[in-house]
Amino acid sequence: MSNLKKQKEKKEKVKKRKSKKKKKSCSNDLEIVDIKNLKENALNKQFKINNDEKSNIIMLTNKKDNNANNNTLDYKDFELNLLDYQEAKELDKRTYVKYYLALLKINHLFIFSFFSYRDYNALIIKIFLFFFFFTVYFTVNTLFFNDDTMHKIYVDEGNFNLIYQIPQIIYSSLISAVINLAIKFLALSQKNIVKIKQEKEIEDIDNKYHKLLATLKTKFISFFIVTFLLLLFFCYYITCFCGIYENTQIHLIKDTVISFTTSLIYPFIICLIPGIFRISSLRSEKGNYELLYKVSKLLQLI
Repeated sequence: MSNLKKQKEKKEKVKKRKSKKKKKSCSNDLEIVDIKNLKENALNKQFKINNDEKSNIIMLTNKKDNNANNNTLDYKDFELNLLDYQEAKELDKRTYVKYYLALLKINHLFIFSFFSYRDYNALIIKIFLFFFFFTVYFTVNTLFFNDDTMHKIYVDEGNFNLIYQIPQIIYSSLISAVINLAIKFLALSQKNIVKIKQEKEIEDIDNKYHKLLATLKTKFISFFIVTFLLLLFFCYYITCFCGIYENTQIHLIKDTVISFTTSLIYPFIICLIPGIFRISSLRSEKGNYELLYKVSKLLQLI
């Protein structure tokens, strides 16, 4: 009986071992199947991602090709104003009001210095120009105070005579405007940058770029030297004048404020004129009005 029990126990142990082996083999098979499924899913996902990336790349290249073939580039107002007649007829779709506002951003000193951001000029230099030009008006008005002006102030018992001062205000405004144009030529970089941007030949573009940098460096150095020397002279002359002629300070300030305010008002009127010629020449469907367009380009420089 004992032998039979032993044999039964051995058989049961053997059966248990076989069942364990089967379970292990099944689990191994399941793991292999799972690994295969995971690999296939990963490959499928990767394939889908690659397809998506390819489609995105194709879309981007198509967009680039469309942009390259598209003639309406992102021109700034200053660039549109300088276009030739035929180019402007195709690209400049601005209304009269938009063109008028664009001229104000360029020609009005206050707007140009503080509210004109979409250009190729340094903002800090534009802000500096506003205060520098005020000192120019102040100094030029001071230069016009001669013996006749002092005598007139004495005769009027110190009262401000606007009619007598009008010629002086006009002359000082014109002289200040000429000085401002010369200073702007040294301070502003927009024309130089637009010139190289509109270059059609790309062969010597590196040399032209380095020449542009050298030109801008020369202009900026000259600008800072000239303005520094002028400011020294302005401060010295105004200080001496106001120290000697204390009773004329109020007249001087009034003349300066009037002439400087006039320079801020007349652009609103003058900028109305170029748009009349420009818009009519560009919107005409019949005939060639290139002469009118050239007249508008000259008037917009005033």
